[in-house]
Amino acid sequence: MNESATRGVLLVNVGSPDSPEPGDVRRYLAEFLDDPRVIDIPAVWRKLLLHLFILPFRPRRSGEAYRKIWTDEGSPLVVTSAQVADLLRARVEIPVEVAMRYGRPSLSSAVQALVEGGVDHLLLIPLFPHYAMSSYETAVERTREVVAELGPEVDLHVQPPFYDDPAYIEALYAVARPALETGPDRVLFSFHGVPERQVRKTDPSGAFCLQVEGCCDLTHAAQAFCYRHQVLATASALAARAGLAPQQWSVAFQSRLGRTPWLGPFAAEVLRDLPGEGVRDLVVVCPSFVADCLETLEEMGIRGREAFLGAGGERFTLVPCLNTEPRWIAFLENRVRAWMA
Repeated sequence: MNESATRGVLLVNVGSPDSPEPGDVRRYLAEFLDDPRVIDIPAVWRKLLLHLFILPFRPRRSGEAYRKIWTDEGSPLVVTSAQVADLLRARVEIPVEVAMRYGRPSLSSAVQALVEGGVDHLLLIPLFPHYAMSSYETAVERTREVVAELGPEVDLHVQPPFYDDPAYIEALYAVARPALETGPDRVLFSFHGVPERQVRKTDPSGAFCLQVEGCCDLTHAAQAFCYRHQVLATASALAARAGLAPQQWSVAFQSRLGRTPWLGPFAAEVLRDLPGEGVRDLVVVCPSFVADCLETLEEMGIRGREAFLGAGGERFTLVPCLNTEPRWIAFLENRVRAWMA
């Protein structure tokens, strides 16, 4: 890289409403769910689905859920992401901005700040460890569009998914270790779910993912874009680091939307079934989320806990996300320094 280059870093997470109020939630959901990489159906059907079946009803329900986790500072996801940016900025001593794919702080405002600060070489770090079209891919492609519009002279470099990076696994282990050392009956690795069709769409060959028996256990170029393969790799690596035997851990997928086939098993069903399998003491880890958010704090920490305990479980421990864990900040710093070298 040119020694005279002015470098900067952009961290991008998914986003949050400005408040739990239904109007703010509605505006957020309208932007989020109208993304063709999130609801990947023809635009006319997506608009009908949104305006006839989702937006008239979901904002109030989602607002009630957000209200349960909201803090005096605001959305946990946005607040934590800003803290991470501050910590990273202090370590690398170059401009670091944080943006949300949907909502605020917006990608446009973050890119504009970097461009106005003279940045002409930009490292984008999507805060998604795994490749999925509805998270990593949409963050990257939208950032490319914004940079092309606001800073066409900027050289943009994108951090690849880091699902199996040993430093990422070590950071996950650091936050999970206190709960794992209590000796639970089972550890459940819960990942955000995606529709099966999206896994197939990201397969460049069009003939491997979810179409070849045992595809995730084989080796294929498609796995560079395969969400299922990557989350299973994360779970296996973390289980190995923690010294868990195969019968001590399992994987599930949460946050399903709609009735089309999604990756399974579904976390909500697993949590209700585990007590019947003799699991009384459960630890839950959510490795696809790097900052605590609605999906971890409310969906899993409140509703998931209630489902497990209501089915006969006795102890439910939710491991925090990476948040501001020092090893996580060090991981980000090392990615920046490797890019700058």
